[in-house]
Amino acid sequence: MLDVRSSDAYNGWQMNNEVRKGHIKGAKSFPAKWTNYIDWIEIARSKGILPEHELVFYGNHESEAVNVASVFASAGYKNIHLYKYFQEEMATTKNLAMEHLPNYRNLVPAEWVKNLITNEKTINNDTNKVVICHAHYRNRDAYLSGHIPGAIDIDTLALESHETWNRRSPGELEKALLQHGITADTTVVLYGKFMFPNNDDPFPGSAAGDIGAIRCAWIMMYAGVKDVRVLNGGFQAWQDAGYDIATDDVKKVSEKNFGAKIPVHPELIVDIKRAKELLASDKGELVSVRSWPEYIGEVSGYNYIEKKGRIPGSVFGNCGSDAYHMENYRNVDHTTREFHEIKKQWETAGITPEKQLAFYCGTGWRGSEACYNAWLMGWPNISVFDGGWFEWSSDPANPYETGIPATIPAGVDEEVLKK
Repeated sequence: MLDVRSSDAYNGWQMNNEVRKGHIKGAKSFPAKWTNYIDWIEIARSKGILPEHELVFYGNHESEAVNVASVFASAGYKNIHLYKYFQEEMATTKNLAMEHLPNYRNLVPAEWVKNLITNEKTINNDTNKVVICHAHYRNRDAYLSGHIPGAIDIDTLALESHETWNRRSPGELEKALLQHGITADTTVVLYGKFMFPNNDDPFPGSAAGDIGAIRCAWIMMYAGVKDVRVLNGGFQAWQDAGYDIATDDVKKVSEKNFGAKIPVHPELIVDIKRAKELLASDKGELVSVRSWPEYIGEVSGYNYIEKKGRIPGSVFGNCGSDAYHMENYRNVDHTTREFHEIKKQWETAGITPEKQLAFYCGTGWRGSEACYNAWLMGWPNISVFDGGWFEWSSDPANPYETGIPATIPAGVDEEVLKK
């Protein structure tokens, strides 16, 4: 069964006055707009949707489901059906099992942000101050060349150190957050666009800017900001929706009192001592959210990290093709991947919510995105190992491994092994 509505509706947002949240249990997400991409069939195959399968399409409008079904039919899919009564039966049939992403409200649609800006909707009875942040890494030009109206810019270096890439000290975090007008009670909406200065992005189309936004979100949650939201799909989602784009430099209005002692949630980020404890525990896992070439030591992933390899005992969390892509956690339009697929990928690797989990990568960005996905799913015992491979490999006393492990990690394609 394929849900052709937006990924936001699939996650739980009631975008077209749906009576119940989410999607039909067991349905896969395949938004109608994906059929406009030239490689849409590759997307279908990557989700395990094959011509020999029996497919049932549904959405809020019959015409939308018909259009998507016709595209599949033109590509040789023959066993196709339509479920025309989703809206009606969703409201009246109690045995129509529905499910949604537990913390979907913190992964917001562009439409929600638009309504927020135009004051068509409020948050918490309009008691919260709202700050929309365009996250970037040393690249204000990316912000000034086009941003969501009213958004301020935030450099990721305001919240993490350039020397270690770890989060800054509690005092530094408090100062930075107050300078950006953020307190514990502020509702913060974060999104990203580009990562590299002067738009010199060596990985065009990468999700690097969005990863930076989620990195900032996780540090803010660690600090104690109570209501942190991430725009699903980042600036690309705003553009795709056709909304107005601003180029002014919005002035930051600072605050004087954060309202809590930072960090309010120290458990969300762990340091190397705790990471080693998790490695030694049968109730914990250190999850490597890196690419296969990084994991086996072909590359370090970064020009400033010399040593190549992996932390012995770490579980392969498989980000995607390289240090600047997150294909296994993101859709082609940069929206967050269907959470059932991420969960299945993790469970196959032995990554389960019962364990104490610390996600890491090279320096904390990809690890933060994977961890945020786990948090959206409602997983309780999760954290980011802040130092990651950068800190681990910097100490010659720390052991490391290279090469293909004796037990091949789940999800590694045989063709990749042959290469």
